[in-house]
Amino acid sequence: REFLHAINQFGTTLTEMFLNNSDFELQLWNNYFHLAVAFLTQDSLQLENFSPAKRNSILAKYGDMRATIGASIRDMWYSLGQRKIEFIPGMVGPILEMTLVPELELRKSTIPIFFDMMLCEHRLTGSFSRFEDEILRRLDSEVEGGRGDEQYMELFKSILLSCCQSHPELAKPGEDFVRLVSELLERLLDYRAVMNDENKTYSMSCTVNLL
Repeated sequence: REFLHAINQFGTTLTEMFLNNSDFELQLWNNYFHLAVAFLTQDSLQLENFSPAKRNSILAKYGDMRATIGASIRDMWYSLGQRKIEFIPGMVGPILEMTLVPELELRKSTIPIFFDMMLCEHRLTGSFSRFEDEILRRLDSEVEGGRGDEQYMELFKSILLSCCQSHPELAKPGEDFVRLVSELLERLLDYRAVMNDENKTYSMSCTVNLL
């Protein structure tokens, strides 16, 4: 809780003193995002790994601090305005890591950041290829490392499709991108499940599908 308070103080100072025009400090903002994501993803806050009694005790005393810091990360991202492009693709990985945390409300509030990244890059360059390349690359390693599940795949698909359909210029490329990521996620999850199963009967089939 003390670390959370300190990170929030850091965030307040950044927006007040290191955001506008010549005062902007890219490295400080990068430090904030990496620190906040590291805080959110630390083992001691992953409540689903605890017994029900311990989980309920922590929630009663502190609440779910992941949701709190996740909302702060989201708000800090949107406060960047035109500066967002300076964090693409560098922040794609940390944001992906955050959205993969298995907490429903956190996922719902932070997955839309991906669409904002797509929109930001598209408006500047006419495509979102840097964002797309980075998220595809990072998804592979994250899912192999045990993160991600069916719920995440469905949320990613429904949230981003809804966002893309509300912006005509991104409707078609956005739909193609979401379909690509959804298919990749499905194959990665199948592959991971087979590799963790003692029965390897379908391992070659999953490998071929993934390739």
